[in-house]
Amino acid sequence: MISFLDLKKINSQYQSELKEAFQRVLESGWYILGEEVALFENEFAKYCGVKHCVGVANGLDALTLIFRAYKEMGKIRDGDEVIVPANTYIASILSITENNLTPIFVEPDINTYNIDVKRIEENITFKTKAILPVHLYGQAVEMDFINTLAKKYGLIVIEDSAQAHGAIYKGKKAGAFGNASGFSFYPGKNLGALGDAGAVTTDDDRLAEVLRSIRNYGSYKKYENQYKGINSRLDELQATFLRVKLKYLDRDNENRRNVAYYYLNNIKNPKIILPKVKDVFSHVWHLFVVRCKERNKFMEYLSKNDIQTLVHYPIPPHKQMAYLEWNKNDLPITELIHREVVSLPISPVIDSDETDKIVDVINKYE
Repeated sequence: MISFLDLKKINSQYQSELKEAFQRVLESGWYILGEEVALFENEFAKYCGVKHCVGVANGLDALTLIFRAYKEMGKIRDGDEVIVPANTYIASILSITENNLTPIFVEPDINTYNIDVKRIEENITFKTKAILPVHLYGQAVEMDFINTLAKKYGLIVIEDSAQAHGAIYKGKKAGAFGNASGFSFYPGKNLGALGDAGAVTTDDDRLAEVLRSIRNYGSYKKYENQYKGINSRLDELQATFLRVKLKYLDRDNENRRNVAYYYLNNIKNPKIILPKVKDVFSHVWHLFVVRCKERNKFMEYLSKNDIQTLVHYPIPPHKQMAYLEWNKNDLPITELIHREVVSLPISPVIDSDETDKIVDVINKYE
């Protein structure tokens, strides 16, 4: 069976360095908010091209705490609206509703699966305070268009960069376009930890300061609490593992691009709709997502041929039981995408024999 994603094989590339990093932390005797976290924050901020990186426990917390910090700063209030793509992973929506804010679902571009930037303005109201663009599947959103709208209406821009580590749009990396950005380092991400981890990137000094407090019980100084904070700290072990893997991120992303373009150039089956790319470097191919009207039949066919696939995502957020209040929203493009998408195996370590087989099997699908 060709695995959808072989994490063991991916991490075996760095095994000796990961072991050395583990030993260094073990022997340091300091396991929470120590030198490794500080070093990773500096290195990842530099990589993204921003002033600050604030390590947190996971990607959902990264987004949730950005909204929370803006509320503490008086820039967002309960009931305010946030524009968000309708076809995102539910974490994007959870970060909004967790802060007593209202998501305004905007349909995606059927070609890129990112938010259709031309539909945003018609959804802006007097209650709109932020836009949350999601660089879905690893492809950067058209951020210049969004930033122009944000400037026109005085809105905050918060990027969801959970799937787009290293994606470049017009010379900037994901995480450097908006007022702030949330990253996930879930193990399967392009930059993945060996457990849960996340971070916020920003150029806003005050926002970074508030975030550092909120993630640590609302405290700048031990036992003195300015905010009703939470415990959401990137730990030393994950930080040191991420430091090892960050050095290889661009190389791994390039390997993913090579696989993606092999698929794009060689999969030729009228029943399979391939993804569209606006710029080579704007996509880091966290996922290679095709569409097929007969999704279940197609996935069963691939499985019988020893090829594992997944669906990202089978149910859109507005159709989830958790959000019954939006179940009747009319979002036909989003629902079409969620009915048809299939994710093919892609990783920096998948080999040519495997990709040859995947292409050959797909081209024979009837």
